[in-house]
Amino acid sequence: MVTRPFRGRRTRQAIYDQLAEGVEELGTRFGGLPSPIEAEDIWGDIWYQEAHNSTAIEGNTLVLREVELLLSEGRAVGNKQLAEYLEVRGYADAAQWVYQHGLEPGEWTTGELITLTELRHVHRLAMAKVWEVAPHPDATEQEGPGSFRRHGIRPFGAGMQPPDWTEVPARMNDWVKRVCVLPRADEPLPEAVAELHAEFERIHPFLDGNGRVGRLLTNLLLIRLGYPPAIIRKGERARYLQNLRRADVGDPGPLGEFLARAVTDTLMRFVVPAVAGPARLVPLAALADHQLSVRALRTAAERGRLRAQRDERGQWRSSRLWVAEYRASRYQRVR
Repeated sequence: MVTRPFRGRRTRQAIYDQLAEGVEELGTRFGGLPSPIEAEDIWGDIWYQEAHNSTAIEGNTLVLREVELLLSEGRAVGNKQLAEYLEVRGYADAAQWVYQHGLEPGEWTTGELITLTELRHVHRLAMAKVWEVAPHPDATEQEGPGSFRRHGIRPFGAGMQPPDWTEVPARMNDWVKRVCVLPRADEPLPEAVAELHAEFERIHPFLDGNGRVGRLLTNLLLIRLGYPPAIIRKGERARYLQNLRRADVGDPGPLGEFLARAVTDTLMRFVVPAVAGPARLVPLAALADHQLSVRALRTAAERGRLRAQRDERGQWRSSRLWVAEYRASRYQRVR
């Protein structure tokens, strides 16, 4: 399921409200996000999707099936460059660390939302493997994985100029401080997260891997705040970059909305269906798939063909059992 833009009266704030309600329900009904140890299958599916899409945004050509085999069985199938397999493997290592330490920070963290040590560790995990066979051609010995750049960066395509490398340590210290007050932000959380994500990319603290690491760190923040990670799909690359550019000029709303949709998609596509038992009533969005869209399920519920109930907010809810019954009866009618 891919969340589509809402139409008509459903404003950006309604999208934020939908996400907040979904996360609140996840906490009250299901006890919050399960840990990767408790729910290996849920996090495994998210892991494959994130590693594939986030690296594909940067040009990696492995298809999803090749990523799944590489990560689940260690098999490098296909005829791709070694660097591409190592790029995915490194990203996957970093994502696993983010999932685990997002929910269970461990003794070596300070209790803050993020630290500079963690930030650099995520970069080291993501880049160390591919760096062994394909280091950045301009890198000095001081610019390896986990180390800030010591080079200037040319202006981005839209004209944005990252700061000089001498400013990076101070800028990143300030960025970490702003992250740590994120829960007290006055603006909607998705927009506050969007601003921080865009600022990280503007600083461009590393010589290579900033896009991948920026998305990993955004997911670390989301998980520590009780939200599922955002999977930014390769097919949405152009819109993602466009929204980043708008955030660069002081308009984080479109990027905030974009991230909110991505997190909601993860919540409804992976988390809720898995933590809810087959008889548990959940929103229709958590039951939709490529054969039965949310609209099709809602229409069936309104016509009485799908067993469903409206909750106190008027939202239709059904269960996997009831959808299976409807699917079977629908197939019988068609046949």
